[in-house]
Amino acid sequence: MTDQQPLGSPFTATSTAEEVVAGLDLTGRTAVVTGGYSGLGLETTRNLAAAGARVIVPARRPDTARTALADIANCEVIPLDLTDLGSVRTAAAQIRDSTDRLDLLMAIAGVMATPERRVGPGWEGQLTANHLGHFTLTCELYPLLATGGARVVVNSSAGHTLTDIRWHDPHFRTGYDKWLAYGQAKTANALFAVHLDALGRDDGVRAFALHPGKIITGLQRDMPLQEQIDRGWVDEHGNVIAPDFKTPSQGAATGLWAATSPLLDDRGGLYLEDCEVARISTPDEHTDEGGVREYATNPDAAARLWDASLAMTGATPIP
Repeated sequence: MTDQQPLGSPFTATSTAEEVVAGLDLTGRTAVVTGGYSGLGLETTRNLAAAGARVIVPARRPDTARTALADIANCEVIPLDLTDLGSVRTAAAQIRDSTDRLDLLMAIAGVMATPERRVGPGWEGQLTANHLGHFTLTCELYPLLATGGARVVVNSSAGHTLTDIRWHDPHFRTGYDKWLAYGQAKTANALFAVHLDALGRDDGVRAFALHPGKIITGLQRDMPLQEQIDRGWVDEHGNVIAPDFKTPSQGAATGLWAATSPLLDDRGGLYLEDCEVARISTPDEHTDEGGVREYATNPDAAARLWDASLAMTGATPIP
């Protein structure tokens, strides 16, 4: 029997971030939230800080981040570019210098359906920003995560249904497709949580991946307005018209539930959606029908991706 099945969460697809954290006291906890200054990340930072947590926000645009977070207490910004592994290691060192433990690492920053971009040694940009950067950051912060018995929460997406890992050509050297590149990166996010949880559980480190729902945030910045109109997401003025889209607060709710719910104590390596554990979906189900593909939860594939990511990044192995 799979653990990938609903638990009976008291929250739903329409629950908000504020509802999920209501009554929680996170005083004394320290969280790292990538992308924590816009969209879902900003909602996440705001609610963690309101519950008493200290929040460290690594940001590609630190000045923009400081402006966005100016009215949030107990929050600090450090520079981080997930597509530059030197920057990732510098950020990790800065975090290690500023705290001796982490209770939460929330990997929210990401890109979607971007034009072809090559970074580092010619790597595909979406896989690097969404997966390899977070992979490296997590490995470099692992001693702090182990000290804190932390939860690691990784934003994947229903976009993972677009493709498994393209083992034969993960960096799209034989021709680029922006949606397949996004789908692969989101599958990588899910598999990352599976193997991190397997490696970390003896240290009390548990990991979860999730689909936050469909939300218009800065994530769509690389998509032409007409493409969003053609998909039925927005009108010609950019206003959301799709009935199944969430607000940013609703979109942040599942991540905050993953980070704090006692229902998830002693669990991990799971894919979540709508503040609940998702069921396994079948290949003939549409992306919008929910659930997680088996290939995105497969422990052998997760171990294979982990080894490949270590080889690519040279990250510090988790003992």
